Amino acid sequence: MSKSGINRRDFAKATLLGASGLALPAIVSPRVFGKDAPSNTLRIGCIGNGRMGHGDMQAVLSNGLRPGARARVVAVCDADRNRSQHAQRVVKEFYVEKTPDESPAEVEIFDDYRELLARSDIDGVTISTPDHWHGPVAVAAAKAGKDIYVQKPLTYTIGEGQQLIEAVRRNNVVLQTGSQQRSDKNFRHACELVRNGRLGKLQRIVVRVPTDKGTGDPTPMEVPGNLNYNLWLGPTPLAEYTEDRVHSQSSIGARPGWLQIEPYCRGMITGWGSHMFDIAQWGHGSDDSGPIEMEATGEFPDRGLFNVHVGFQAHGRYSDGVELIAVNGDPGVTFEGSDGWLTVGRGFIEAEHPEVLKSQIGDDETRLYVSNNHMGNFLDCMRSREDPICPVETGHRSNTICVLAHTAMKLERNLRWDPQAEQFIDDQEANETLDYEHRDPWA
Repeated sequence: MSKSGINRRDFAKATLLGASGLALPAIVSPRVFGKDAPSNTLRIGCIGNGRMGHGDMQAVLSNGLRPGARARVVAVCDADRNRSQHAQRVVKEFYVEKTPDESPAEVEIFDDYRELLARSDIDGVTISTPDHWHGPVAVAAAKAGKDIYVQKPLTYTIGEGQQLIEAVRRNNVVLQTGSQQRSDKNFRHACELVRNGRLGKLQRIVVRVPTDKGTGDPTPMEVPGNLNYNLWLGPTPLAEYTEDRVHSQSSIGARPGWLQIEPYCRGMITGWGSHMFDIAQWGHGSDDSGPIEMEATGEFPDRGLFNVHVGFQAHGRYSDGVELIAVNGDPGVTFEGSDGWLTVGRGFIEAEHPEVLKSQIGDDETRLYVSNNHMGNFLDCMRSREDPICPVETGHRSNTICVLAHTAMKLERNLRWDPQAEQFIDDQEANETLDYEHRDPWA
């Protein structure tokens, strides 16, 4: 879909017909030029075909069958050829089962995301790579004019997030951050209740994040022939290959080791924190801002190759005095106000005063963006050219809190933050952590 709303294939079809002067045949199948015609179908490439990538691809497949809102996966990409080949098989089998009357699916495999982005007929991409690749791939996708669904956390660093915002807006592409809790009615209802004063004056927000565990084996191994390991490392420093550094070679669904290795992920503070801080931001009404200070402590025991934090505590404060606290625990968010508390998580919502949950939001009160299907919302916005429920700026602000907490853990001191300038105040050492030196040619 072009950014004007006119499909590139529609334009080509009209141009050819006009140039030839040929009249259309009197009887044409509705599938040829109707609302579900191939020319009206969004063409999606899936970059990153592992555990989360498989889920995002399945979401595109299922949502892409909606009448009048068709989308089709036409390309898959992974540095591990075994994973891209598996994804290709899944896509082809899906279309054979669900659309048997249509032509066999053509699904191209790529090892290098740059080659996929060079395909002019691809309208949008899902990015489900390891965290250290989110920013570079998303920026490249924006510059290539592709709409983007990118897994959380939006980027690895705050600096990458700033660059991504600029690239998305300069190139007028749609970006949806994979913070799917915003497309859940319980989280939306909780935030509307808080925003409309049902808990009185908001005083404190507590987010709970799970704890990492286990150890990683650092023993060097031979790189599998199906893995482009240098590409997988990308902008991060060179490091000897071991399966625990990357991902399982026997199970796509297994939790990968890179989630617990700091050059590729900051740990649960971003892995789950990006979800929970996102809801804290939504309920506080700070999607365009954030806290002004943060302090944190983290536990970093010897766990072999795994070196992200395990236990942690973080304490921040917004400019209006509302406290923002993060601790280990079952994932969820608790809002505490002068008139009671409310807690929400995946599959539940509870309140100190249960009658609060039955409160209706009036027409003259704050109503939040309604989405009940995160991937569906992205695909719909690819057509409407409107911002989705979790656009690039929102994903960046939520991720920023995660990075602030992680930086405070590492520096072991209270940090003051300017949300407008996006700089630490009077702390050069902290400001030097806003980005890192990316390995060539990924700078």
